[in-house]
Amino acid sequence: MAGKFELKKSKNDKFYFSLLAGNGQKILASEMYESKASAVNGIESVKKNATDDGRFARLVAKDGSPYFTLKAGNGQVIGQSEMYSGEKARDNGIESVKTNAPGAATDDQTA
Repeated sequence: MAGKFELKKSKNDKFYFSLLAGNGQKILASEMYESKASAVNGIESVKKNATDDGRFARLVAKDGSPYFTLKAGNGQVIGQSEMYSGEKARDNGIESVKTNAPGAATDDQTA
């Protein structure tokens, strides 16, 4: 199964998306957007930027857990990963985004 974006609407009427790997595991989550159009633009930005390793920031949380963010060309964060158990797992997550995002279909669950 190929990766996909899930586009959803929150209880407070904001929009957000997640990128799921082929196995269904969430590998990237967006911020909340005011409009559906903005969230769709965010998905397109992830697709466009996911192949550029320089757009990924490899970070460590206060508790020592590695994670990453993906930034657009303007430097704005367009997605963040979950916390990983180690740097190798985080780096595998980045590779998964690079592999899955560019051709991922969008599953619109906002209706």
